[in-house]
Order: sequence, then structure tokens, then C-alpha cells
Amino acid sequence: MAQNDSHSEYLAIAVDAAKKAGEIIRKGFYQTKNVEHKGQVDLVTETDKACEDLIFNHLKQKLPDHKFIGEETTAANGVTELTDEPTWIVDPLDGTTNFVHGFPFVCVSIGLTIAKVPTVGVVYNPIMNELFTAIRGKGAFLNGEPIKVSAQSELVKCLLATEAGTKRDKNTLDATTNKINSLLAKVRSIRMSGSCALNLCGIACGRLDLFYELGFGGPWDVAGGAVIVEEAGGVVFDPSGKGFDITSQRVAASNPHVKDAFIKALQE
Repeated sequence: MAQNDSHSEYLAIAVDAAKKAGEIIRKGFYQTKNVEHKGQVDLVTETDKACEDLIFNHLKQKLPDHKFIGEETTAANGVTELTDEPTWIVDPLDGTTNFVHGFPFVCVSIGLTIAKVPTVGVVYNPIMNELFTAIRGKGAFLNGEPIKVSAQSELVKCLLATEAGTKRDKNTLDATTNKINSLLAKVRSIRMSGSCALNLCGIACGRLDLFYELGFGGPWDVAGGAVIVEEAGGVVFDPSGKGFDITSQRVAASNPHVKDAFIKALQE
């Protein structure tokens, strides 16, 4: 099978899995949630686990040779080593805190890496009915329509997204809020949507201009969104300005015009 055909087939399989998981999320969203704490503020629900099981079963049935890394299984088993094998990296429910509170920024994120390179990405928000998809080299789409990053070239006119993270110790909080404080003087405004994957998609479709996050959960937060940003003409990089490493728990994204100014602002 030609590479492009197989990538299209992988995307179709991932979209099916995301939509099935989305149904579970949509049902659960309007019902009483059973919540467990993973950490002080980090939550996990029955829906997270049910969605991950569904997605993995779907992918394994269709693509038995592929490897899998998922947030809940990995959290349980501690295996996150990424190899060159085709590997599905799944966040069954990104934005669990939003889900628990009934705030509609929740999504399924499914990414496929081949030789460690993000190659297929699907991010689906079943509450707002937005399906973001991309295949490396084939462009990025929202509900089947092509999307592209914003053309904004001035930092002061940029909308910036970031997240507060899940740690609440004083040092982390001070570092986080000091950085936000310094950036607020340089950009138009700041948003915290509560979903790393949807922030990346916001960059891809131009509703956000800048995004960075330090210390998020793991590669499952970014594996789907990274391809979508790049295929929409955006750039994904380390907040230090170095190259993006999918396993580093550090990410920044923007359009190419504001990248250098953004990196400079992040360092100040």
C-alpha cells in the first residue's frame, strides 16, 4: 500500500475511534460525574477510562501491529518509552477538569507517530462538534474545511493561551504567574481553556496566536495537536526556542511571523 493511502486509512480509523469516544463524553458531560483525584488538582473520571478502553480496542482491532501509549494506561503502568514503531498516543479526555465542571472545552486527542515523528492527528470536541484532523504533508482541517494559522505579526495584537498546570506549590505558582505577568504587558490578552490539545488546535485555526505550556501530562497532550498546527502552517517548538520534543512536557506554538518575538518574550 502506498504511504499516502495507508496514512489516509490510519486517519479514517482514528476519526472513527474519536467519534465513538466522543459519544461517551457527550453522554457523560450532562450527567453526574464520578471523580477521582490523580494529584492535588488533577482529576480522572470513569469516562476517561471508558474512552481509552474503547479507543485502544478499536485501534488494536484494525491495526494489531501498532504500538499504543495512553494517558490512563501509562499513568497506571508507567510505560512511556516512544520507539520508531508506528505508535498511537492517546488522550481519551483532555480537559477532565472542564468535563467535571461542565465547561465545554473537552476533547479526545489521538496522534500517530512514525519513527517518532507526529504523522496523523485527530482532536475532537464532541460538545462543540469540532473535529480537527491532519496528515503530515496533506494540510489541516476543521470539520473537513481547510484551516490555517493567523497572519498576525505583532505580539501586541496576539491572543495568548497558556495553562496553570496541576502543581500548586509556591515556587511553581510564582514562576507561572510571574511569566504570565511579564507576558500580559506584551500581548493583547491571555486565555486558559484547560485543554492543551484544543489550545494547539486554536493556533491551527487562527483563533489563538500564541500558546505555551510547561509541565503538562505527557506526549498524549500534544501528539495529535502538533501535526495539526504544522499542517496549518504553524510552528511547534520548545519554549526555550529549541526544537520540539514530543516527550519533554514542554511546548510552544504560533504562526511563523511571531515565533522569534514570542521566544524572546518568553525568555524575559
